[in-house]
Amino acid sequence: MKKKLETVYNKISPFLELAKIRITIFVAVSTAVGFIQFAEEITLKIFPVSFGIFILACGSSALNHYQERTTDAIMDRTKNRPLVSGSVSTKAALIFSFVLIIIGSVLIYFSSSYLALILGWVTLFWYNIFYTPMKRKFALAVVPGSLVGAIPPVIGWVAAGGYIWAPHAMALALFFFIWQIPHFWLLLLLFGSDYEKAGFPTLTKVFSEEQLSRITYIWIVALAISSLLIPLFSFSANLVSILLLLAAGLWLVYKSQNVIKDHLNKIVFRKAFYLINIYVLIVVFIISVDKLIFRNL
Repeated sequence: MKKKLETVYNKISPFLELAKIRITIFVAVSTAVGFIQFAEEITLKIFPVSFGIFILACGSSALNHYQERTTDAIMDRTKNRPLVSGSVSTKAALIFSFVLIIIGSVLIYFSSSYLALILGWVTLFWYNIFYTPMKRKFALAVVPGSLVGAIPPVIGWVAAGGYIWAPHAMALALFFFIWQIPHFWLLLLLFGSDYEKAGFPTLTKVFSEEQLSRITYIWIVALAISSLLIPLFSFSANLVSILLLLAAGLWLVYKSQNVIKDHLNKIVFRKAFYLINIYVLIVVFIISVDKLIFRNL
């Protein structure tokens, strides 16, 4: 029985890697957060639309593996990915990708609306057709590319019945948009030589590591500040939630100081990378609890 399970897992795991499960799960979470911010409750509708976005994001991620298979083979951190190692064929990866994109699209449409589906397609287009080729040419591609992380919470907001351009939805999108930038640049500070080896234009060729560390820290501070815009445009945020967001932001800014104080130590960048991701989860928890519990206090 154990051997059978191991065999099944070994066959499935390459496809899970193609889907970038750890990333796409958070895409689904951010969609659910957007839904909760408007609906102020968890209804059955939240599950199919969030799952639909998850499946669509998995399909987009698998397509990205196909698009970057050549550069993945050059970089140390990606040379063992399924298409490079040969554990999945390019044909199988494309079929897997398109099947997931179709299933995800159907789920979104029938569980939500055409607007949510269009936003999902815009995200896929922006990631696979715009951002992926652009980052091979421009070192600052991550800035417009960060729109990919900003749209899913808006999809959740729209799916719950909210107006797409509502200030609260835009504040939420801005927070997730800003998060993407230090998130990527910390990876760049960790694996800059790897990106250069694969031929990607990187900011490490434009700025010194010290300068890039300072710029990244500024974006981390901006992330902390942007979280306070969410309750500002909520109009019903509880004081406790605002204070918790403020405390979390101050914690992030304080804990991330080593990015500029000890920029020669790669461990610092790795810790900061995990730190901002934990911080985003904390913010997601606070603003969700604020809507689900504190709104009636």
